[in-house]
Parts: sequence; structure tokens; C-alpha cells
Amino acid sequence: MPQDAEVKWELYEMFQAFLQAPVYHLVFEGLLMVWVMWLIFRKSYNPREKTTLTEKEKEELIAEWTPEPLVPEVRDDHPALNPRIVSGKLGKYVKVGEFHCLNAATHNYLGMIENPKVEEASIKALRKYGVGSCGPRGFYGTIDVHLDLESRLAKFLSVEEAVLYSYGFATIASVIPAYSKRGDVIFVDKGVHFAIQKGLQASRSDIRYFNHNDLADLERLLKIQEAEDLKNPKKAKVTRRFLIVEGIYVNYGDICPLREMIELKNKYKVRLFIDETVSFGVLGASGKGVMEHLDIPTEEADLVAASLEYSFGSNGGFSCGTSYVVDHQRLSGLGYCFSASLPPMLTAAAIVALDIIEENPELVQSLQNNCRLMHEKLLNVTHLRIGGDDVSPVKHLYLSDPCEIRELATKKLEEITDCAMQNGVALVVARYLEEQEAYLPPPSIRLTVNVLMNEEDIIKVVNVLNKACEDVL
Repeated sequence: MPQDAEVKWELYEMFQAFLQAPVYHLVFEGLLMVWVMWLIFRKSYNPREKTTLTEKEKEELIAEWTPEPLVPEVRDDHPALNPRIVSGKLGKYVKVGEFHCLNAATHNYLGMIENPKVEEASIKALRKYGVGSCGPRGFYGTIDVHLDLESRLAKFLSVEEAVLYSYGFATIASVIPAYSKRGDVIFVDKGVHFAIQKGLQASRSDIRYFNHNDLADLERLLKIQEAEDLKNPKKAKVTRRFLIVEGIYVNYGDICPLREMIELKNKYKVRLFIDETVSFGVLGASGKGVMEHLDIPTEEADLVAASLEYSFGSNGGFSCGTSYVVDHQRLSGLGYCFSASLPPMLTAAAIVALDIIEENPELVQSLQNNCRLMHEKLLNVTHLRIGGDDVSPVKHLYLSDPCEIRELATKKLEEITDCAMQNGVALVVARYLEEQEAYLPPPSIRLTVNVLMNEEDIIKVVNVLNKACEDVL
């Protein structure tokens, strides 16, 4: 066949194919051709001509510009700028400036800070290992005493494994984002402390706050989530749900209703994290925390975190649970991976503190008795109202007649603590980063109880508080 005939035959086939093509296909190709032609022939974008300023105009603009301050303005009487200077040990007694006071301000619940056995073990470790570790756990920062303490804590709490952190605040703040990510849902009490709040922010998860210790409000949120999951089952399959509570809430001094929360956890299929910063070494027959206190099996919690800076008088913190869960933190717990490990001498101090608690469980019972006695006596303080549970070592005292203006209420409480210090009792007004707190607790005096106090000391605290309230209010 001649070449011209072949060309004509191909054109004829193309024409026939064009006639047989669906209408929507022809419309689509026509629109595509129009769009290509528009791209080819459209005018290029011409930005406006730049305005050239004269030197005089530049100087005027510079003179008018006021830079934002690097830091916000802070009043001169801010407590952070005027700290109470302590000299000596923060034990049963403390010297604050020129005042020698009974210590009812710091979290030395079991008196470990000035315990001779703890001091001796720390000095011995200092001479053997030096002052610090100077390296994270994964980079020559793991020392034999770290492994010993992790093993001892896991055995003490009857769990498979524990992981040690060098900073108490960083423990729970690292644990939460290690497991919960963007798209996950966290149900959390409005009363949780600031370290938990920072962990929530780092997780970038969907945060659902429920009213403090309000089981009905928690179940309301869980039902809403359950309804959302039913609407979108595909998303629900990849969404993890967590419930985060404290054993004893440091901002309120009360115990969480854990038994009822576990019922909700099992009903709505959420993972439970418990922060035992205050309750570890305090609650239970042997100081194992809120789960022992309420006789709940440790398997009911997916993960437990606690601090070594309160009852143990050391530094750092730990989290514990099954090996499958805990090992994940060794790869993704920010405070574990990127912070220098806990100094060996403080690790040795924590090991000895654990020895003392295991050998002397009556120490925990004595602390609980002191807490109950202090709570009973504080009920008689005029002008102040006590909050929290009687067995908690953290007591919050609020003005009986609360002021609507927060600054005024805080000032009155500060005057009461100043008066108490002058009369030989060290107390502190609870402090918060007010602009950053998710839900700001009401102003209060935070009083702490320790096992070193006797009945005479407790009566002295109450009498001094009564006198301070009468003088100030």
C-alpha cells in the first residue's frame, strides 16, 4: 500500500475512534486542551514595583519601631526573685535566713535526707564513682548501680521491669509522649501536676480533661469517644486511648478513686497510666503506692511512674510495668535517651532508702499515723479550710472566706507563712506557672508531713498556724 494511503487510513481510524469515544471523555480532553493553552499564553506574574524609601523615611520608621521585650515584665516582689535562702540540711529542722524552723514545707516524707545510712552510702559511692555520670544511658552512662536499682524497684513493686530517669520532672513528661502520638486520645484529670501537662503537650495528642476526681464526667467523655468510634470504625482501629491519673494529687492532696477508674478503663478499653510521685513510699502497708493501698493488682495499670525525690530523698524517677511496655522507653523516652544518667551517689542513696523501707515497713505506718493526726488537728485551725485525704502527707490549706481576687488571697496566705516562719514553723504557699497551667488550682498553703514529727511537733504547727491566722486575718 502506498505511503499516502497508509496515512489516510490512520487518519480515518482516528476520526472513527473520535466519533465512538464517550462524550465525557471528549469533554475532559477539550477542557484539558483549554487549560494547556491557558498556561502557555497567560501573562507572567509581575510583582509590584518595589517602593524605595528615602534615608529620612527609613530613620523615621526605625525611630517609631519598638521591639518586644525578651522577657515579660515581672514585679519586684515576685517570690522567684526573692527566694527564702536555706542553709544546712532540709531535714526535720531547717534554717531559713535567721530563723530556725520546724520543717513542714519540703517533701522529706520518710526522713531519708538526713538518715545516716543514706549519707554513708552516698559518700561511699562518691568515692568509688565520682560525682556525676556525664553521659546518657546509651552512651557510657549506664553504671552497675543503675541496673541494681532498676532490678530492685521492679522486684519491690512486683512488676517485670523498671527504667530509671535522672530527673523526676522528666520522668512522666517523657513517658507520655513515648507512647501517645498525634491522633491518639488522652483522658486526664484537671488536677494533674505540671510535669504531666508538659508530657501531654509533647505528645500532640487529643487531650480530654475531666473534672477533678469526677467519675461521672470521665464516663461522659468516654461515652462521647465511644460514639465517635462507632461513626468512624476505620479511624478507631488506629486510635489509642489513654487515661492518666495521680495516686495522690500533689496540687490537692487527695487520692484518686482508682478502683472505679479501673472499672471504666476495662469497660471502655483505655490504657491506664498512674503517676505515683507523692503516693510512692507513702500509701499501702509497705509503701508500694495507691494500688497496694486499695488492694488492686499491679496488672491493672499499664504503666506506673514515680519520683525518687520525695519519699526516697534522692533525685530522679522511674517508670515500671511489663518488659514489653517499659523497654520501649529505652529507645523513645526523651529524658532517658538524651539526659545524663542519674549520678551514681544518688542512685546508691535510693538503693539504701529502698532497703530501709523494706526492712522497716512500720516507717510507712508511722508516716500515715502522723498524716492522720495532722489532718485531725488542722480541722481546728480558724480561718483556714483543709483539703485532701487524711492519709496524704500533702495538705492544702485554703482561706475559709475565699477572696475573689487571686492576688489578694495569695498575699494573705504569704503573710500567714511569713508569720509562721517567724514563730518557728517553715510553710510555703503553693506556687504555679499561672499563665501556663491548664487549670489553675485555687491559692493555698501547702503543708507537708514527715515521719520525723511527733505529736508535740504537730501540735506546735497547728498552734503557730492559729496564731498566724489571728495576727494576719
